[in-house]
Amino acid sequence: MELLKGKEVADAITETTRGRAGALKENGILPTLAIVRAGENPSDLSYERGAEKRAEKAGIRVCKYIYEETVSEEELISGIKKLNEDASIHGILIFRPLPKDIDDEAIRRALAPEKDIDGITDGSLGGIFTGSHRGFAPCTARACMEILAHYGIDLAGKKTAVLGRSLVIGKPAAMMAMEQNATVTVCHSKTGEEKMKAICRESDILIAAMGRAAMIDESYIRDGQVVLDVGINVNEEGKLCGDVDADSAAAAGFLTPVPGGVGAVTTAVLMQQTAEAAERQTGK
Repeated sequence: MELLKGKEVADAITETTRGRAGALKENGILPTLAIVRAGENPSDLSYERGAEKRAEKAGIRVCKYIYEETVSEEELISGIKKLNEDASIHGILIFRPLPKDIDDEAIRRALAPEKDIDGITDGSLGGIFTGSHRGFAPCTARACMEILAHYGIDLAGKKTAVLGRSLVIGKPAAMMAMEQNATVTVCHSKTGEEKMKAICRESDILIAAMGRAAMIDESYIRDGQVVLDVGINVNEEGKLCGDVDADSAAAAGFLTPVPGGVGAVTTAVLMQQTAEAAERQTGK
């Protein structure tokens, strides 16, 4: 089995983004990402640190707007609208899930689609489902496509199983795979375990995004498959793991590790889309 490591993919994307950011700076434009966070969720803080490190490598400026977990919906929406109107801010990343008293849909509606560089607004998602590319894809879903492209894995005509139907990964990943002419089956919690296993074994490419630690074992895998493990979980020993049991999935031809796989590419895509947003907004 060959590991599809994320580092070299992320580094290649970052190098290209650095060039784009440099060209913008020559035109007097500093590509800038605004991070909006409510509270101190440990996973948000971890991602934030990773994003800041990647931004420094890519030549992207990061501005942070941090609120207490008790922030009101009105205050948060007001802050987002101010960022929408700020021409020096090109991309906005809002950490979710939001505090329980805040309406997620209201926050998504408040965000300007042109600055939605993580694909959470209806406008961005609509661009994926129609193929218009008017907005930006969710970064993790796009990271999956970037890994396949980097390693020369062609989706055309391939049977592809997507496990999970969230708007963050499953649905957009399925749409993006179909755009590249894959034959896609989406599985979820109501598919049924035996049906899901059969679908997975018949597939050439498997994208696991169920959010269940080590769920995918040898009974889901066939020889030579390409398996993208999108899951980020903590197992009983307190260690980070994916949705795939890597030890029992050894029959797979290619596998993204956790950590060091899809997650490593996500922040690179975030910076790439911030630079692209700056190009679109400034016409440079």
